[in-house]
Amino acid sequence: MTYFVYLIGNYKFSKLTTYVGYTNNLKKRLDLHNSGKGAKFTKGRSWKIIYYEKYQTKSEAILRECYIKKNKKLRNLIKNKYR
Repeated sequence: MTYFVYLIGNYKFSKLTTYVGYTNNLKKRLDLHNSGKGAKFTKGRSWKIIYYEKYQTKSEAILRECYIKKNKKLRNLIKNKYR
């Protein structure tokens, strides 16, 4: 099975807010976030995928998700690239 680590973004008042997660179905997960049934942080906003990576195992995806969440420098690099 393929897993994805993704970074979604939302512009509000010209400020980019991002969220990092992992899933095995990228489209379905984005639909959940946009319908208000995703993570609590993502409710009430319209999200777009701005970056994703593919992994073969769930454990690889979880490790990468944690790394991106904790590494603010990397997250900002990705955000700035897709503004």
